[in-house]
Amino acid sequence: MIDSFKTDELKKLIELSQNIVIVPHLNPDGDAMGSSLGLLHVLEGLKKQVQVVSPSAYPKFLSWMKGSGGAINYEEEKSKAEETFRKADLLIFVDFNSLKRVGEMQELIASLSIKKVMIDHHPYPENIADIMISVPESSSTCELAYHVINQLGWNEYVSADAAECFYTGIMTDTGSLSYNSSNPETYRMVAGLLEKDIDKDKIHQLVFHSNSFSRMKLLGHVLGQKMILMEDQGAAYMCLSAEELTEFGFQPGDTEGFVNYPLGIEGINISAFFMEKDGIIKCSFRSRGDFPVNKFSEMNFSGGGHRNAAGGMSELPLVEAVQKYKNELPKFYQKYLKDAL
Repeated sequence: MIDSFKTDELKKLIELSQNIVIVPHLNPDGDAMGSSLGLLHVLEGLKKQVQVVSPSAYPKFLSWMKGSGGAINYEEEKSKAEETFRKADLLIFVDFNSLKRVGEMQELIASLSIKKVMIDHHPYPENIADIMISVPESSSTCELAYHVINQLGWNEYVSADAAECFYTGIMTDTGSLSYNSSNPETYRMVAGLLEKDIDKDKIHQLVFHSNSFSRMKLLGHVLGQKMILMEDQGAAYMCLSAEELTEFGFQPGDTEGFVNYPLGIEGINISAFFMEKDGIIKCSFRSRGDFPVNKFSEMNFSGGGHRNAAGGMSELPLVEAVQKYKNELPKFYQKYLKDAL
């Protein structure tokens, strides 16, 4: 549950603020952009000046969400972003709980003396804001943000545009309610959003069924040529090199959801995806049941997340990062089995 003292303080802080900047994490996904834009619409309804500043570009398949075109990409518009931060009297961080998740913006944000708010659903938050609203039990930051808005008494400011954004984040962060979604509160929040007369079928079409031809070719390549099973652990992994991304015309968001596909194989309950980009290896982990991929990622790939969905990174070459996974997963798996007895 959310501490009522925190929401009271948040309400006062927002009411006293006029220029608000909302910040998602680096390489924002559906939940990060959904919560950013959903809050933007609500706060604009309260007659606030609001701007989303993203550390990097968001996936093209999210560009249909109203307000996305006005988001500032720090990597491409540094001067504009810095000027926006200088004018702000309140920052709201969404979908991250460590400043390292904003990439090159970290030093700038840390230097700002204005009030800061964090709304996030990932475990183990760092102390990065004056008001920390952290609820790991929430399926997504979008669910949590919508819940916060309701507790603030501002549901009337949740327009259809805002509801579409919040709904998108819940769907993308739960695989259309297929994981991280066993809490009845999640469905109450979804019901509330549907009452805003959003077209959920349209949203699912735009988010999940509007792939580019190049993305579909990349997916076919990954599934057909790059998926390897580790049957003793009921696991699978896939990887893509920087050269392969270039070959298939990679665009931000093209690999979204790839890590979930191996879980559709009978007997496979653990999946990993490794991608070489910008000089590092980005890692994604998924599981079914009680296997804690967040702990595995934290111990081996400088990451974390939720029990069944986690991320990480490695500065090793791609081949070595994958080999580390192959070496460490069996050890971790045996320890997990031992602890489960």
